[in-house]
Amino acid sequence: MTTQTVLACVDGSKSSPAVCDYAAWASLRLDAPLTFLHVLDHSQYPTETNLSGNIGLGSREHLLTELAELDEKRGKLMREQGRLMLEAAVARVKAGGVAAPAVRQRHGDLVETLAELEKDIRLLVIGREGEEGDTVGGHVGSHLESVIRTVHRPTLVTAGDFRQPRSVMLAFDNGPSTRKGIEMIAASPLFKGLPIHLVMVGADTKDAWESVNVAKQALEKVGHQVQACIRAGNVEEVLLGYEEEHDIDMIVMGAYGHSRIRQFFVGSTTTTILTRTKRPLLLLR
Repeated sequence: MTTQTVLACVDGSKSSPAVCDYAAWASLRLDAPLTFLHVLDHSQYPTETNLSGNIGLGSREHLLTELAELDEKRGKLMREQGRLMLEAAVARVKAGGVAAPAVRQRHGDLVETLAELEKDIRLLVIGREGEEGDTVGGHVGSHLESVIRTVHRPTLVTAGDFRQPRSVMLAFDNGPSTRKGIEMIAASPLFKGLPIHLVMVGADTKDAWESVNVAKQALEKVGHQVQACIRAGNVEEVLLGYEEEHDIDMIVMGAYGHSRIRQFFVGSTTTTILTRTKRPLLLLR
């Protein structure tokens, strides 16, 4: 990839159709190429198996050969399954108007693969629930959390079925990532023409309103209709309540922080919103 692309991760999970649809929407809005990525995780699909050290197997060469052949066959089937997934993803977005989506299939670790491709990514699109069920038990899986912490690119995490975004909520705390979010929304064609809900959680003070109004004016300057508010209360409950109350189509917020203290507070908020939101979440670094 020479041009920065919308990179969409597909894995055959129930999240994959929404990943395809949101990736297509973003690709068309950004006028950016779309690439689908399928990674055969080496922990699930090993390329080679060494059983010679296992008790009782070292001298049974015929069994070792048979096991190796089965392993090779399984690997081929998994690659073929991945190829079919990618073909289906391409067909789906072509039907939606994306002209020439590209595909990549890798064998290895998803997080390491994305870190390697990071410089080529304009926007990463990934499902909240992976093939193995990333949100089993109501918790965001370590796989997804590792991706979000590792990849320093805007990451759109899908939740539920695709719905054409008509409104966006920016969770604004006047921190570096959300100030950057204001600049990104103002400059990007991704949200052009969409109404923005600017929500700050905290005390209703003059200083708070000053920072909110600066952000509001920056967005209004480029043509957005902006509804701003400051609400006191628990961050997660306020944001999720506002999402429900105003039927928000997408939330934009800062991702996990870098310092340990910031990770503790911001990280827990990010994880809670990720787990409970009914709408896609665009995370900024």
